[in-house]
Amino acid sequence: MISSPMARRLRACALFGLAFAAGWSTAASAGPMATGGPTSQPIGHYDFCKTSPAECSIHPGNLAPATMSGALWRKMLSVNARVNAAVKPISDIDIYGKDEVWAYPARGVGDCEDYVLEKRRELNRLGVSYANLLMTVVRKPDGEGHAVLTVRTSKGDYVLDNLDGKVRSWDRTGYRFLKRQAIDNTGRWVSIRDGQPVLVGAVQ
Repeated sequence: MISSPMARRLRACALFGLAFAAGWSTAASAGPMATGGPTSQPIGHYDFCKTSPAECSIHPGNLAPATMSGALWRKMLSVNARVNAAVKPISDIDIYGKDEVWAYPARGVGDCEDYVLEKRRELNRLGVSYANLLMTVVRKPDGEGHAVLTVRTSKGDYVLDNLDGKVRSWDRTGYRFLKRQAIDNTGRWVSIRDGQPVLVGAVQ
């Protein structure tokens, strides 16, 4: 048996890599969200669709949840961390002079839904179907509206959030989930729970 300091360090690194790859197995999930029927499209997304119609007319063929694996977990962690670090939180009022502008953070600034759009785009480029990358509107514990990215997997639904460096199961975020994109049509939204309409354009 090799017992040199170098061998021990290499073995420790390998074990760390395995733990990181299987990290999703310890991020227990309650499973998928229970969604309801069609609901209203957020005004910001409606305007986004008018300027980017191709983004809102995608009908994924395979609607099965993404198979959870160490590789997918690493992609989720990496994209969440990279986009959170790259984008500076600034309100739509300060950027555009009005509320509820959903856009990619091309200038390195944006609010919550802009983070979501970018994470969704990056994960799709890494091979994750749009059926499993769903823009989602929630209410924070303080009552404010907020937007996060829900990733549907075979081990449940997980949330990528610009307010949290960790990728968490949806039921462990402390949020009240209101609505999200439909899995079969990027231009449609479905309800998650009954709730009052909320704006999601503040710095969040």
